[in-house]
Amino acid sequence: MTKKNALYAQSGGVTAVINATASGLIEAARSHRDQIGKVFAGRNGIIGVLREELIDTSKETRPTIERLRQTPGGAFGSCRYKLKNPTRDDPDIQRLFEVFAAHDIGYFFYNGGGDSQDTANKVSKLSQQLAYPIQCIGIPKTVDNDLSGTDNCPGFGSVAKYVALSTKEAALDVASMSESSTKVFILEVMGRHAGWIAAAGGLAGEGTREPPHLILFPEVPFDKSSFLRKVDATVRRVGYCVIVASEGVQDTNGNFLSDAGTTDAFGHAQLGGVAPMLATLVKDELGYKYHYAVADYLQRSARHIASAVDVEQAYAVGKGAIAAAAAGEDDIMIGIERLRDKPYRWRLTHVNLSKVANVERKVPRSFRTKDEYGITARARKYLQPLIQGEAYPSYRQGMPRYARTKNQLVAKKLPRYKVG
Repeated sequence: MTKKNALYAQSGGVTAVINATASGLIEAARSHRDQIGKVFAGRNGIIGVLREELIDTSKETRPTIERLRQTPGGAFGSCRYKLKNPTRDDPDIQRLFEVFAAHDIGYFFYNGGGDSQDTANKVSKLSQQLAYPIQCIGIPKTVDNDLSGTDNCPGFGSVAKYVALSTKEAALDVASMSESSTKVFILEVMGRHAGWIAAAGGLAGEGTREPPHLILFPEVPFDKSSFLRKVDATVRRVGYCVIVASEGVQDTNGNFLSDAGTTDAFGHAQLGGVAPMLATLVKDELGYKYHYAVADYLQRSARHIASAVDVEQAYAVGKGAIAAAAAGEDDIMIGIERLRDKPYRWRLTHVNLSKVANVERKVPRSFRTKDEYGITARARKYLQPLIQGEAYPSYRQGMPRYARTKNQLVAKKLPRYKVG
């Protein structure tokens, strides 16, 4: 059997644990040298693949690959770039397969969200049409937790832990100052169409007096009057009000409250700014002093307080992708199946990519309270296991020892290609 090389690419927004997936994949590939040759990584994701900028991970030492497991960000670079017309006649697709052939690549691992799983699915199908055999394995990654075919997504558990902790700690600050100062605090978190991250903020407390007092989900149309009544009633009853708001909150017409008027490379509206908008509303309508915070990149890069469960699962899906490829699997995504809540048990599964691609999973109605401003016991039962345990990175002189990869490129064999 002739060994083929493997290509790994990270896609979309990175997470605190996506490098753990890379670590699991590279370490597992090195133990399958009888079937898998070198592992190349696309520099800056699929863009680097199209430019034939391939990182030779065999140049990275074993300690560096191990340390990736505790390193946030994307060690090899990621990007937001969607193949516009993935057919056999598309220039990007033709270039992709030219790169595959030039570097003897027989395995393609795409680590990303729904768009990425769609790309992996299409590449698998096109490989048959183009008569170039390649096994395509999708690896789940998204802080939004909105992928179907898997109980949860690597990356979500850590952002959920960060948001829950940040909500709890900020609430203690607000409570201590509420008598003479701040009455309302708003934490804006990620989540375009699915409010999983906002829901995780609900783990900060239990009971109607404990924060967060309001959670704003993108699944629930924003009602200005209802919102103001709830905030006012909470301040009068508790003395202060803590709100966790998803960036994807929409009005009753389906418009994002925080639409900046621009789009990203996937054509998605650029969001951000719902917290200051809500804060201004509270000030103008209720007269309460406020503070707000926009978690932004901090929530998805907080490796220092990552969930141990999340780290373990992120590493496992990378390792599992190699095992699936070695077993001859193609056109699948590695998924996570929950077996038990208490004690928490899970295992890896294989899901056909056609059932995952571009399917967005939202927070179900049963996870939201009757008034739509909180999470239910069922939601807690689902969320709680995902934030369990701490996987602190090693430290030196008070700072984490994160990996620094060489990212040495292989020699190019093809003419230059312009992306975009």
